[in-house]
Amino acid sequence: MYDDYRGPGPGSVLFAFLLGGAIGAILGVLFAPRPGKETREIIVDRSQEYYDQGKEMYQGGVERATEWYETGKQTTSEKGEELKGKYDEARGKIREQVGATAEASKEPVSKAATATKKGVGKAEAKAQEGLDAVASKAKSDGKDAKDDAKDDAEPAKA
Repeated sequence: MYDDYRGPGPGSVLFAFLLGGAIGAILGVLFAPRPGKETREIIVDRSQEYYDQGKEMYQGGVERATEWYETGKQTTSEKGEELKGKYDEARGKIREQVGATAEASKEPVSKAATATKKGVGKAEAKAQEGLDAVASKAKSDGKDAKDDAKDDAEPAKA
């Protein structure tokens, strides 16, 4: 049993059938009881018919291939335009979402910036108060230290 069909070409069932038919036709014409001139005319006529049929098949194949190419080209172009439209639509939606998010975040960011500025101002004022307190304490401690040194030095004189 023949399990593996390989398609047209050497080794296929169809090719063997066509080749057998062609060989049979040629042998039939050659061994027919006709004069040689008539047989040659028949061979030339049949050869011309087969040549014309082959030419028509070739032209038909070229036309079909051209149609397939044009159809594929058109389909590819349509799909490309469709994808471009989807891409542009998605890009527009993303822009809208980014714009909406930016708008929504402006107020909270502005409030946070204002609160931060106030907090920094308060921290600066408190730091300055602390520095002033340390400076005044150091000044008063410096006077006390001089007075203590004077007091300590006076008993030594006596």
